[in-house]
Amino acid sequence: MQTFTTRPEIRGSFGVVASTHWIASAVGFGILEKGGNAFDAAVATGLVLQVVEPHLNGPAGDLPAILYDAETGETRVLCAQGVVPAAATIAHYKAKGLRIIPGSGLLSTVVPGAFDGWMAMLAEHGTLSVREVMQPAIDYARDGHPILPNVVTAIENVAAFIAESWPTSAEVWTPGGKVPEPHTIFRNPQLAETYDRLATIADDAGGRVDGIEAARQAFREGFVADAIFDYLDGTEVADNTGGTYGAVLAREDMSQWRASFEAPLSYDYEGWTLHKTGPWGQGPVLLQALAILKHTRIGAMDPMGAEFVHTVVEAMKLAYADREAFYGDPDASDVPMATLLSDDYNAERARLIGEDASLDQRPGRIEGYEHLADAAIARAADDFGVTGPVAAEPTMAHLAPKSGDTVHIDIIDRWGNAVSATPSGGWLQSSPVIPGLGFALNSRAQMFWLEEGLNTSLRPGTRPRTTLTPTLAEKDGRRLALGTPGGDQQDQWQLIWFLRFVHHDLGLQEGIDAPLFHSQHFTASFYPRHAKPGAMLIEPSAGEEVIEELKRRGHRVTVTPPWSIGRLTCALREPDGMLRAAATPRLMQAYAVGR
Repeated sequence: MQTFTTRPEIRGSFGVVASTHWIASAVGFGILEKGGNAFDAAVATGLVLQVVEPHLNGPAGDLPAILYDAETGETRVLCAQGVVPAAATIAHYKAKGLRIIPGSGLLSTVVPGAFDGWMAMLAEHGTLSVREVMQPAIDYARDGHPILPNVVTAIENVAAFIAESWPTSAEVWTPGGKVPEPHTIFRNPQLAETYDRLATIADDAGGRVDGIEAARQAFREGFVADAIFDYLDGTEVADNTGGTYGAVLAREDMSQWRASFEAPLSYDYEGWTLHKTGPWGQGPVLLQALAILKHTRIGAMDPMGAEFVHTVVEAMKLAYADREAFYGDPDASDVPMATLLSDDYNAERARLIGEDASLDQRPGRIEGYEHLADAAIARAADDFGVTGPVAAEPTMAHLAPKSGDTVHIDIIDRWGNAVSATPSGGWLQSSPVIPGLGFALNSRAQMFWLEEGLNTSLRPGTRPRTTLTPTLAEKDGRRLALGTPGGDQQDQWQLIWFLRFVHHDLGLQEGIDAPLFHSQHFTASFYPRHAKPGAMLIEPSAGEEVIEELKRRGHRVTVTPPWSIGRLTCALREPDGMLRAAATPRLMQAYAVGR
């Protein structure tokens, strides 16, 4: 008997596109229909997501992506995570009396990365012109799109604040002084003009490659940069700490930075090779969780049962404890990644998983790195003087609508090219709209610590330890693209889906529809950086028996509203060329399309 799913699993052989908004997915598939490849489609999809999900990402945000090029057989990571400005020193922030970096405003901005990253993908792997991939975004920004209820909620929650403190944002998001109504046509003519001007500059440059480079230069050094730094010059704005500060970002920071490609960090599990970013992202926690779970009986457990949930949560606590202690930009920090993924180390970690929930922060004791583990434990016990509710943690937008979040894209084309991308940052709640451009800067610097001697200490020129974590994996001619928004939850939800897929052969949509859960035990990546020992969230569809058993084991369980955890999408290519895709029904906006 066929298993019921909320949506059909998409199957075909021409191409599949899954993203967190149906319009973006349709645009991406339209690019495939016009002869573009998966990389062209990803760029067009990503740019449209900046228009239709502005509370979750923007042009000045961040972009990690993992790409498989079928022609070369090479898997690469695109790093479009901007770096810390030269003036962003610990001393600069401490002189303002800060203990942690604000979660919004101008002081938390690093170099914008997303637009340059999309153009780098187009130049290195795409086939279409800047105009061809940008025109859908231009059209939707200029002519309008039906605004999502969640975008309206995000605007409504900041409307009073931006009216008083960020008038350039109020002009864009509350036209005429009014919050837009859900599902009405919403336009951002400033962004449309910005993107049309970039496409025109590319058109005038002549050839495809020259046009891409001209657009990149216009963004980082030309009229876009001019508008940004004309605004930042002498400007101070309020942020979520209650303070008023100016930016540390300078013209030289932006003009000298470029998106880049690098090798992925890879790990083998049950015959699958999984590819993730390095420890400048949180992606290795998924790999380490698998390395820990190798030493348990996870494959024999009921994938919907309490023992499975408990074991996965406890493994993630251990992997995330190591994230908090040891991760950082590997170009600037000594990250013991080989040890963190080694069998001996993770066998020892697995022995820490008991029958009851642990309430302790337990990073590993690695020789020579003990000071980092001790510092991580101390941070988890610190409230940093922030005790009231805040609206800066961009991890669960559907449960806390004042926050921002992230978007995700999975695409595989008929040639076998594959992309998994998780754009984020620069959302409408992060900082004021730059006048005339129609978008805001990012707030990614909040992931650094104002404490010397850590792998995530604030240092100019380094990449934040971002939460953004797309996945590509392969086994015996199969290739999987997978990901989700969700901040610290991203690798938790992906892990749950992957375990059920690998050990129990759940279908793509079946696995997405299954009950989800996650831990909040460890130090959060976003302001105000609090840890919640033992805390976990779980959907009620897990069942009362499972929930009560988790409580009995000592987990501090919060049962969420139905269908409220996770925003997973995925795409899969079988060895015979069959393409499959699926997208979450949660939030009622993600969609997979294909044929």
